[in-house]
Amino acid sequence: MYTMNRTATTDMEVTSIRLERELKEKLKELSGNQGYQALIRDILWSYVRQKTGDYEPQLERSEIRASMEAVAQKEEKCVLTGALIKPREPMLLGLTMHGELVPLSVNSLG
Repeated sequence: MYTMNRTATTDMEVTSIRLERELKEKLKELSGNQGYQALIRDILWSYVRQKTGDYEPQLERSEIRASMEAVAQKEEKCVLTGALIKPREPMLLGLTMHGELVPLSVNSLG
């Protein structure tokens, strides 16, 4: 998962959010030493970057667990090489170690 530069907690605004107990416990399990609040911030920043087009994850080939053939429905960028994938072009969807599906160019794993 993408990890951004850390802002000092003293420079952050306090926000209250209600989470199901089970979700909070799962986030705590997944976060390890990072802490679940930092994990939630990383998840939210990742979502914002994806929606605004600023998202460029830096992944290594070893972080891809599996891949499947696909056809791009919109312009995509390969997360391994940065190559542009045009609409209706063949591509791969890679499953990361974190369970995310990411766009891959056809030759990026070869």
